[in-house]
Amino acid sequence: MSKREKDDVELLRTWTLPSAATLGSSVRAKGILLEMRARLPASSKKLLVLESGELVLAMPASAKTEFNAAAGVVTAAMKDIESLPVIPREIQDILTIKPGERHRWLADGRLPSAGTRTVRLAGRAKKITFHVFDPRVVEDLLDSGRVDEWREEDLAAAAENRRRAAYKAKLTRSLRKGRSVVASPSAALDEAAAKLDDWEAFGRDGLLR
Repeated sequence: MSKREKDDVELLRTWTLPSAATLGSSVRAKGILLEMRARLPASSKKLLVLESGELVLAMPASAKTEFNAAAGVVTAAMKDIESLPVIPREIQDILTIKPGERHRWLADGRLPSAGTRTVRLAGRAKKITFHVFDPRVVEDLLDSGRVDEWREEDLAAAAENRRRAAYKAKLTRSLRKGRSVVASPSAALDEAAAKLDDWEAFGRDGLLR
């Protein structure tokens, strides 16, 4: 067999990505691929690809030493693949949420952060920092249906905010016209409470008697 024929023979190794690692997301699977490539030498990065839910490493027979080194890195990394933090674009795909929802729920504590990561953008000097998430927490949110509950809570809060804003606007218009507005019991209670420093003051004013 000629040297050229030997070089055409490929060294091949595959690793199946478990569903517990991808959480059913193609975006997450691509993220795992990029994480694996980041751990490989520059000459081996693009030789690791994602095909049908598997990581595939293929090299010519003449690159046996390089192949074995790269395969060893991927094999070692696969042991902890299910605990790899979930990044923003992945959690949005897994939970089918929008960036605005992610930011809002992260800010109010409903979506717990597992820390932050700082990376340099490709081809740029600028670095960006973003929150990452525990894959087991994300899996629990996916299975529990809490995201739908959060959306319902947000809709109710938005409706209440609109009601308050409409009443405030009506009150402002009436004051400008020199007229008084008959407030609803709940709106009047809101106005009274807003004028008090705290609930102890509320009690001292005799409104609880």
